[in-house]
Amino acid sequence: MNNLNYGIVGNGKSAALISDKGSVDWLCLPKFDSPSVFASLLDKEKGGHFSIISVAGAEITQRYEFHSNILVTRFECADGTFEIHDFMPRYKTDNGSYYIPPDLIRYIKWIEGKPKIKIQFDPRLEYAKFGTNITFNGKYVKAYTSKGSYDSLYLYTSMDKLSVVGQLPITIEKDEFILISYNQKLLAQTISRAYLKLQRTKVYWLNWAERTTRFKKYNDEIMRSALLLKLLSYQKSGAILAAVTTSIPETIGEERNWDYRFCWIRDASMVIKVMTKLGHFNVAHRYLNFIIDLLPDKGEKIQIMYGINGEKKLTEYELPHLSGYEDSKPVRIGNAAYKQKQNDIYGILVDVIYQLFHLFATSLEHSEELWTITRNIIKVVETNWQKPDKGIWEIRHSTKHFTFSKVLCWVAADRGIKIAELLHQKEYIQSWSRLRNKIKNDILKNAWSEKKQSFTQAYGIEDLDASALLMESFGFLDGNDPKFRSTVKAIQKELEYKGLMFRYKNRDDFGQPSSAFTICSFWLIRSLYIIGEKEEAQRKFDELLKYSNHLGLFSEDLDFESKRLLGNFPQAYSHLALIDVAMLLAGGEMSSEEKILGNIG
Repeated sequence: MNNLNYGIVGNGKSAALISDKGSVDWLCLPKFDSPSVFASLLDKEKGGHFSIISVAGAEITQRYEFHSNILVTRFECADGTFEIHDFMPRYKTDNGSYYIPPDLIRYIKWIEGKPKIKIQFDPRLEYAKFGTNITFNGKYVKAYTSKGSYDSLYLYTSMDKLSVVGQLPITIEKDEFILISYNQKLLAQTISRAYLKLQRTKVYWLNWAERTTRFKKYNDEIMRSALLLKLLSYQKSGAILAAVTTSIPETIGEERNWDYRFCWIRDASMVIKVMTKLGHFNVAHRYLNFIIDLLPDKGEKIQIMYGINGEKKLTEYELPHLSGYEDSKPVRIGNAAYKQKQNDIYGILVDVIYQLFHLFATSLEHSEELWTITRNIIKVVETNWQKPDKGIWEIRHSTKHFTFSKVLCWVAADRGIKIAELLHQKEYIQSWSRLRNKIKNDILKNAWSEKKQSFTQAYGIEDLDASALLMESFGFLDGNDPKFRSTVKAIQKELEYKGLMFRYKNRDDFGQPSSAFTICSFWLIRSLYIIGEKEEAQRKFDELLKYSNHLGLFSEDLDFESKRLLGNFPQAYSHLALIDVAMLLAGGEMSSEEKILGNIG
């Protein structure tokens, strides 16, 4: 059974997925959202891959270098032992800028014996739409597209190039390297240069990890999740990707396949909350700036998602020549959800602005701009909160009065009031308080089901939805509120199955949902803890952690029966929720003495 047994390496420009057998099965260059260079993840025959194989056979293990995003795949072979240290260079240069080239380096570390390897370098540029040609030069091997839009890739190595490309046996007797780059290199690529890049990248990640807040429990899980979120943060703009893949299905054989190489605004408030608690104010601040730069002028529509450089048009199309992940068609590029109307976005944005005022110093000019944006958003909320929308789950073919969207409209008014108080703009507080009360009363009246003793997915229906668990975390209801407690219990009873959670059970555009949504399981655990079911929450969390892959990574979904990972991978939202719950259950930060002892250990 394929279980997304992949490690991820990256540098804030792009990222590669490397299988537990050491094969690069997904890589887009030069950026996260560029066409793929290797995509056997989405088509084993046509997609292309980059493997290093032991001729004699090997026992293969995989781990991350301590507190880093350097992936180590160890081959213990009949004829010797070696390791592949995979990484994408990232470090500060002497002038203070970051060196983050569109490069993947596979540093082969010789351990013992004379292991024989074969290299399968099989790039298929431009999503494998056209043929890829390979030519030799004295310094490099070049791969390029034979037709269509021109694209190319360069390979540099310390080993014999003909043997590398011809898949001839190579005996490893010392350290070697292979570097693939979107760009032609200006300097000679040598083993010592590759080693230096490896060490500098290692130091960068160790320093970054050292600044991460430590807790009394779950530090390894929090650290791996934090390191992943940093990998999903696009250096140029500060955007954070939902995931690095497209079209890994929520259920095998179904067509719930989407492109997640974009930035959803909804994740923003959680990113900022979590990353600032972990001490990474820089990630949070850059992301805030990305969002604020996107915020439109008066009257212009706010989108739910954008491209990683702030692109507004994310036209969706299909790649029919690719068979899809385990034959789950279609493979989609782009995401039509960018056109959807989702009223929850307003609450997220005002919450984000409130957090910015709360956490960071802002200039007067910036404060005035943010205050204008806040007033504009609340104007939009006043006009729109009573209208139906597509909801948090982006249901494509129906609009409803979704409870979560209404709650987030309440959040917009609530945070607007708090911002007005911070900025001493008292004349707005009265009218916004009326709006806040009106929305709250409307939700309490129309979203509550006496029959279910729970808030429902939408007005006028009895279906339950896991997003109602967020009512407490956004401050709409107190954790001790009897209605929140009974909502948690009702949602658990209706949506929990085999220890995991449905988002909802009612039919949508594609029929009956059949996989577990990972983040919803974390939401349930958090809610149980909040209502006092602490032992159950602890037990469920420890069990859920076991369902990650071999490196502690989660995708978007899990199969109820087999617990295999499904959906796009690795998923930022899943890891944000993991950190959020782990911090709650850990019960506080480590003292400085505990940190020192922890580092020694």
